[in-house]
Amino acid sequence: MALVGEARKRAGHVVVSIFVNPKQFGPNEDLASYPRRAAKDSAMLNEAGVAVLWVPDVEAMYPADYATNISIAGVSDGLDGAARPGHFDGVATVVAKLFNQVRPDVALFGEKDFQQLAVIRRMVADLDFGIEIVGVPTEREEDGLALSSRNVYLTPEERVQARALPRALGAAAAAIESGGDIAEALARAEAALIEARFQSVDYVALCDAATLQPVTALQGPARLLAAARIGAARLIDNVPVMPKQ
Repeated sequence: MALVGEARKRAGHVVVSIFVNPKQFGPNEDLASYPRRAAKDSAMLNEAGVAVLWVPDVEAMYPADYATNISIAGVSDGLDGAARPGHFDGVATVVAKLFNQVRPDVALFGEKDFQQLAVIRRMVADLDFGIEIVGVPTEREEDGLALSSRNVYLTPEERVQARALPRALGAAAAAIESGGDIAEALARAEAALIEARFQSVDYVALCDAATLQPVTALQGPARLLAAARIGAARLIDNVPVMPKQ
């Protein structure tokens, strides 16, 4: 809904697409159980004045003879691209199709999926889509946890423990911006997650905000990104990191 609110400031008509895309789920991921709430979403979007809700089914998006795939190199290689092989090919392919179906002038994506946003920006630039891509800051709960459809997987105890993710990133970002050692700050953040009883940490990384290449010295806008698993949920989050002026 934050995306819808921002879109209404930028355009006369807002179109929302909802599609749980099988091409971006791995063989052991949660496609079958992924939260779906079509009636509630539709009611909220109607109340917000959305002009069109586009909800294609899998057969419409990927008919039996479908044979095309889009792959974006560079920005998709590490982080979730490494942890979830093929994921960003699925993202790029479905977003390209949705762009061609809807033909937007402006498209808005949440910054919580920051690597996804970078992949889409690269695709739009490389393939001359002529669409303005806008990143919208992450919406958070009062305790800092990023809003996510996968938060419903958390038990009450895990929900309390999950607060460690934004807190660890915030502490690491502050340390790095204050001139602290980057590798040490990343290691402390990962240790804090394990101490908070996350089962595993896929990555905690500081990357260039545009290219997502690893950063070893803070010289320009960067992004601190993390993915970790707790209970049945794999949570991702990120925060900006800026050098002192």
